[in-house]
Order: sequence, then structure tokens, then C-alpha cells
Amino acid sequence: MSAAESGAEPGAPVRRMPRAQRREQILDAATRAFARSGFADTSLDAIAVEAAVSRVVLYRHFDSKAALYRAVLDRACARLTERVGIDDFTDRSIPAMLDAASDDPDGFRLLFRYAAREPEFRELTDSLAADSAEITYRSLAALIGDEGWTRWATQVVLTLATEGVIAWLDAGRPDPDQAARRISAAIDGVIDAARRRLD
Repeated sequence: MSAAESGAEPGAPVRRMPRAQRREQILDAATRAFARSGFADTSLDAIAVEAAVSRVVLYRHFDSKAALYRAVLDRACARLTERVGIDDFTDRSIPAMLDAASDDPDGFRLLFRYAAREPEFRELTDSLAADSAEITYRSLAALIGDEGWTRWATQVVLTLATEGVIAWLDAGRPDPDQAARRISAAIDGVIDAARRRLD
């Protein structure tokens, strides 16, 4: 392996990185690059430069840009699921989303803002949205009662939660100790509006 293939400076001793560690390095770099420029406008060369590896090394781990993008999305989704869970929408859901977004802001943005615009990857984001909606609906149904307003609140709550977290990231993560309470208060307003009997 050459110094260029290992990511080392020319003339520096070549040190092989364990395969799993190298894969994570590439995924980290690809996440940053895709979040900056999107799928279509990010080349494998740009990702190789970001990861400080050659294209040869890149292709040892991923056989195409699409495979790499899917791996980035799958990893972001797994990290989010690990934090938030898959069973219920609870008082811990928003703090867990904020924690996941803080640890992987680029991955979070890719999942909820950018990947949905990429037709090739739409099924992954649609599946994530459908699973989230099912969990949220189940959690809200007992609180709201009316089926139509529960469906309405489900969609608004999901949009508010994800966009609220992204807006918080974009605003520079203000007041992190209170961020979950603020987003939750906005969500409570949606639930109250769905439950309210208007004269």
C-alpha cells in the first residue's frame, strides 16, 4: 500500500488502519461532505480528500457513491434509533432527539432534510417517517381521542419535532439545558389544540 492509499503524507511511514476504523473514518468524512453539498454535487474525489484517503481505499469499502450515501443514512438512522427508541413517543423522546442531533448534526440533517429530496433514497426516509408516525399516533390517540385530529396532530408533532431540532442546530444550539423543554412546550401546544373543543 502506498502512502497516498493509506492517507499518510508522502515519505511518512505507512500505518494500516483497522478496516472497521477506516470505514468509520470514511463514513464520518462522507457525512460531512454530503451535508455540505448534497448527494448529487458531492464527488467521490471530494469524499476521498475529506477522508484523507485515495479513491482506491474508498472503493475497498464502498463500491459506489450511492452505496456510501446509503451507509451514511443507515448509520445516522441507527444512531437515532439507539437514542430515541422504537416503541413510544414519551417525555424522553425530544431530549433523546436533541442528544442524537448534537452528537451527529450532519447525519441528523441528512436524514430529515436532505435525503427526502433524493428520489433514489426516498424509500428509506419514507419508511422512517411511517414508523415514526405510527409510534406517535399510538402515543397521541389516548390523549386526543378524535381520530382525525389525532392524525393531524401526529403529522404536525413530527414536523415540529424534527424541524425544531434542526432549527435549534442552525441557531447555534442556544440554551441546551432548556432546548428540550422549549420544543416540548411547542408540541404540547399542538396536542392541546387537537384536544380542545372550540365553541
